[in-house]
Amino acid sequence: MLAQPQEILDLQHRQNKAVAATCLAFPQGSVNNFVIGSEEGAVYSACRHGTKAGILDCYEGHYAPVTGINPHNVPGPIDFSHLYLTSSFDWSVKLWSLKEPRPIYSFEVTGDYIYDVAWSPIHPSVFADVDGNGRLNLWNLNNDTELPSATVQVDGPAALNRVSWTQSGLHVTAGDDMGKIWVYDVGEQLANPRTDDWSKFAKTLAELKNNQTGDDLDQLSLSSR
Repeated sequence: MLAQPQEILDLQHRQNKAVAATCLAFPQGSVNNFVIGSEEGAVYSACRHGTKAGILDCYEGHYAPVTGINPHNVPGPIDFSHLYLTSSFDWSVKLWSLKEPRPIYSFEVTGDYIYDVAWSPIHPSVFADVDGNGRLNLWNLNNDTELPSATVQVDGPAALNRVSWTQSGLHVTAGDDMGKIWVYDVGEQLANPRTDDWSKFAKTLAELKNNQTGDDLDQLSLSSR
């Protein structure tokens, strides 16, 4: 059927407020649950079927429209499928968990809109993002959470607005606003995971959450003075 959709779902939040969706993604293996980025900067979880079909929860953290959203889809000895990444016009990429109401961490190293973000399909702690300055960043969170492991600047005044990985995890493709597609080899040392990368990533997440809790306590102590 090409003439009309097979299914229509009204995306509404509290007081029947319509959600202006800007991007959508399904976790690997799921055909019912999905996550949505919105124009106002909020992220929503939702489901297609059941008694609570539609928007389920709201996650607030961005201050501008969400441009990309990508769930963690790397199979391995530890399940990270509750994690997802978002990019935004607020110059940040944020790491989220469906189990937490706020972002676990915010990556802010660029001075321009970040248009898209994507996890590696084979490495649990590696992802890529692209921005309006024509930069492609590759991150390995097991090595560094403050700076990307590799950065490429495309030639010319192009803005990169889409990024994806080949299934092998050895190549990254980026699209720009001039209609070009850029394909890059990813070094095996960065692309291929080691057997302990899943346990190392679990420790990295625990450290990020502990730091977040510490920041919250600092803010509470400042506000009480």
